[in-house]
Parts: sequence; structure tokens; C-alpha cells
Amino acid sequence: MESNCVQFLENKTILVTGVPGFLAKVFVEKILRIQPNVKKLFLLLRAADNESAMQRFRSEVLEKDLFRVLRNKLGDGNLKALVSDKVIPIPGDISVDNLGVKDSDLLKRMWNEIDIVVNVAATTNFDERYDVGIRINTFGPLNVLNFAKKCVKGQLLLHVSTAYVCGEKSGLLQEKTFHMGETLNGHGNLVIETEMELMKQKLKELQKLDCPVEEIAQTMKDLGMSRAKFHGWPNTYVFTKSMGEMLLNNHKEDLPVVVIRPTMITSTFSEPFPGWIEGLRTIDSVIVAYGKGRLKCFLADPNSVLDLVPVDMVANAMVNAAAIHAGKLGSQTVYHVGSSSKNPITFEQVHDLAARYFTKNPLFGLNGSPIIVSKGTILSTMAQFNFYVTLRYKLPLQMLRLINIIYPWWNGNKYKDIDRKIKLAMRLVELYKPYVLFKGIFDDSNTEILRLKIKEVNKEINGLFQFDPKTIDWEDYMMTIHIPGLIAYVLKK
Repeated sequence: MESNCVQFLENKTILVTGVPGFLAKVFVEKILRIQPNVKKLFLLLRAADNESAMQRFRSEVLEKDLFRVLRNKLGDGNLKALVSDKVIPIPGDISVDNLGVKDSDLLKRMWNEIDIVVNVAATTNFDERYDVGIRINTFGPLNVLNFAKKCVKGQLLLHVSTAYVCGEKSGLLQEKTFHMGETLNGHGNLVIETEMELMKQKLKELQKLDCPVEEIAQTMKDLGMSRAKFHGWPNTYVFTKSMGEMLLNNHKEDLPVVVIRPTMITSTFSEPFPGWIEGLRTIDSVIVAYGKGRLKCFLADPNSVLDLVPVDMVANAMVNAAAIHAGKLGSQTVYHVGSSSKNPITFEQVHDLAARYFTKNPLFGLNGSPIIVSKGTILSTMAQFNFYVTLRYKLPLQMLRLINIIYPWWNGNKYKDIDRKIKLAMRLVELYKPYVLFKGIFDDSNTEILRLKIKEVNKEINGLFQFDPKTIDWEDYMMTIHIPGLIAYVLKK
């Protein structure tokens, strides 16, 4: 009989990478709040030394509003005591051997004590530089796996990926692992070492030519996007994450591995309190731009299902999966953590709710008057969108260009400024297109089995680790939790 999640966490030593990211700190807060008798939390974060790692943990994790429930429950002094007893922030980097941990005594201690390794570290920029994406998202998980294998008490590696490794596939998308060399378009064979060589070669060429830093950065971004598209993925982020999964699957040996694939992560549903968020994710930037009156037209399929999942449900799924799989030798399971299969919400519904919210609770412009939002124009194909932009913006822009040529002193750089803005907007549309025109539904059969298994085991802890999307009332969540939380975050920045 499996122990419930609270019992499972007791006396465990856990390594968490990717702190102070959004999901990682929700996961850490949950453990400290629910199980203060966890043995140790080693938290890997980028920092120059131990002192700056601790400073970064305090300012970017502990002092955040996220910890207010724990702070109110324990008081400042007791929270500090709990943290100094349980939490060890470590300067490190998943893109290098031994996760960049330099202190050999600390390394030995970690290898002797760690029970569970949780890898949340990633770069999530859709058009990340190819060298950065490969280093962190592809070879990072392999470095974490090799580290986990050296942990003598190691029971599990839990790796957080993304559901969108599926690319732009439609229909019901299964929870299945990637095989080495698999591509999404059947276009030849994907050899990760070749991708690494291509990237290094291009970087060397650019450095030899003494190119400016900005040019190198842009060329490496373009290379990532072109390699991703060549193999059938829409962007560098999901391509490098997919290759990371392939390496894990290929090299795991007997170590139990769980791959959690969340969909679009949103603000907390209920824990530690509703509506906490940090950073603007895919749909959030759209909601905020709309509320500010800046979104007159948008590319989206109104019937496309937006697979949203609150961050606390993802953290709960992670703990549940760890409790079920720890110590089960040789197993690898993929879990989709989302809502499209059990409780879908469409782009049109989100758009309607946002319109209602900002009509009732308008934001205020610089002049102090309320911003009136209109429904705007939603275009459901790229062809329609291009036509609209040409008519509405590009033709007037050509007139401006003509005026600029004939009367160069008139209106300064207005043409260049508007041209730059249109190019930037089109680039963003290209990046977001796979998500706003998405036609897939994420099958969550494995996750449903996990929910049922854990329901029985967790019944005496009364829903503390709940991650069932059927419990979300989308209207209530968007109107009273998510959008208010989002706006509070934006206004605080």
C-alpha cells in the first residue's frame, strides 16, 4: 500500500532544479507548508557562490507573496528557522557536468543523501538561441539524469517537460515517450550529436568573422527555429525539450523516471491562496494587451481549445507522481497535466470572459480615464490575418514611406518606427500561431489513473494534493481568480 503524499515527503531529501522559476517555487512552498518534516531540500540555482545563492533564494523565493500563508502560520522567526534547517540553496548550472557543483564535499553529501531529483530547470523562450536551448533543454536533463544515477539512495528522477513537444499535431495526443531520432514530420533521422555539431560550427564561424554580439544572438535564434521546423517542430523551445526527453528515455537504465508534461500553466487555483502568478505566459500576455486596449485584431481560432492548468495543480500532480513511482525500478511514465480532455475551454470563451471582466473592471490609461475595450477582430487563418494587416497597416505604411522619400524632413523617423513595430508584431504572431490555432486535445489517461490511485491513498488528507481539472469552474476562475491575479501582478511590476 502506497503512503499518502504527506507521509511520502516525511524524512525525504529532495533536489530541485530551476529555482527560482514559477513552478519550482510553488512546488517548494507546497512541500515546506504541508510537510515541515521533510529532511532536506537542496535547491539548485544560478549564482556565483553560496552567499549569492542564499541571497537569491531569499529575495526571489522566500520574500515573495507566495510564502505569506506559511509566514502567517509560523511567524517570521519560525519560518527563518525552518528554512535554515531544511533548505540548502546551491549555486549550480544543469548545462554542465555534476550540475556545476564545485564543492567536492557537498557533492559527496548530495550523492549520499538525495532520495528524489526534480528537474524543473529550462529556458522557455520560444525562439531561444539554439546554443542556449540545446545546452539547457536538451543536455541539461541528461546531466541531471547522470547526477541522479550517482545518488546512492536515488529513488526517482521527475522531469518537467511540456505537453507541446507534440508540435502542431491535431486530434487526441497520447502520453507516450519519444524514441531516439524520432521526428514529427518523418523528415530523415534526427541525430542529436549532429545538431550539436551544427550549432558549434555556426557559432565558431560567427566568432571567426568577428560578428557583433547582436548579430550572433539573432543568427543563433534563426538557426534554432530553422532546425526545429526542418524536423517538424514549430519552435526551438519545444524542439530542444523533445530532444531532452529522447536523451532521458535512452539513457535512464534502471532509474525510475517520470515525465510531467503540463499544458499552459496559469495562476494558483486554491493553494497557498487563489490567483498568485509571476511572469506572463502564452495567453496572459494576450489578456493583458487586450485589457490595455492594445489588441485591435488577433490571430486565433475561436473554437481552438486553450489547454490551461493552474500551477498548484501541476505541483500537486508532481508530488503524487513521485509518491507512486519512487523506487519502482526501470519504470518510465509520461503524464499530461492539463484540462482539454476533461474540462475544455475555447479561445472564444476566454475572449468573452476577458471582455466581460474589463468592461466591468476597466484598466486606466495614463490620462486617468478608463480604457474602453471593444470585442476586436479575431481572424482564424494566417491568410486572413496577413490580408487584414496589409490593408490596415502595410498599405498606409507604404504611403508614409513615399512621403519619407519625397519629404525626408517631414515627420522624422515615423516610417521606421511603425515598420519596426509591425515586424515585431508579425514575429510574435508567428511564434504564438501554433498555440492559438492548436487543434489537439491532450489525452490524460495516465494522469486519470494516477488521480484514482492517489484518491484512495490521500483520502485522510482531504484534497490537499488535488489536481482534477473537472473541479475548475472556468467562469469563476477567470473572472474572480486568474484575471484579477494577473492584473495585480502587472500593476505591481
